[in-house]
Amino acid sequence: MQQSAFYEDDTTLAQYLEFHFGERWHGEANFPKALADAAMDAMDGRPLNRALDLGCACGRSSFELARKFRQVEGIDFSNAFVAKCQEMAREKKVRYARPEEGDLVSYQERTLASLGLAEFADRVAFHQGDACDLKPEFTSYDLVLAGNLIDRLYQPSLFLTTVHERINELGLLVIASPYTWLEEYTPKDQWVGGFKKSGEDFSTFDGLNEMLAPHFRLLFEPWSLPFVIRETRNKFQHSFSELTVWEKVSQ
Repeated sequence: MQQSAFYEDDTTLAQYLEFHFGERWHGEANFPKALADAAMDAMDGRPLNRALDLGCACGRSSFELARKFRQVEGIDFSNAFVAKCQEMAREKKVRYARPEEGDLVSYQERTLASLGLAEFADRVAFHQGDACDLKPEFTSYDLVLAGNLIDRLYQPSLFLTTVHERINELGLLVIASPYTWLEEYTPKDQWVGGFKKSGEDFSTFDGLNEMLAPHFRLLFEPWSLPFVIRETRNKFQHSFSELTVWEKVSQ
């Protein structure tokens, strides 16, 4: 399967719906909720008017951000993901066939009401889009959240060196990523880090500092958020995403 089609696959969609709205696995918190909570905590008295959730996948973080923000826009490259986000916002529920073993599935229904999110659904709008080539109207945000996104972009520098144009002064950019650079998503010459530079290790955090420094300052030391993606009843991905919070500085 081509990687561009990976996120349109029904099995992948079901896995991500479970990741966003399903059960907790192996004792870890729901990652999209934890990510949104961390971002809202970081706002710390800043305006809570508009937020952008880039790479929103199935939308849980967008709905969680709407607890505090007046308007939230979620954008994802996958048409299938965006369609499910819109369905959840419209119907307040979603159904999917969760992979169990081989061809066996279990049928799941998840609701916004069960998560305490139904009353916030009208604050959220979802769009298909490309984080490296956003339309001009996506601007004037108090928060841009990029969860597990940058290492799946074909040219992350396009996003990282222009995202300041989308953020209000003193607004925040929150990036989370496991930094799993793979050439099927990102050509090696476009990796933000994870390679040798002038004979020295050059990490993704180094690269983020370099690309964001002209327009942002790091607010906190990075920390890790765990996440578990359930593939089947007996197979799980257990990973950690490094979270960094950046404040747009006055020019």
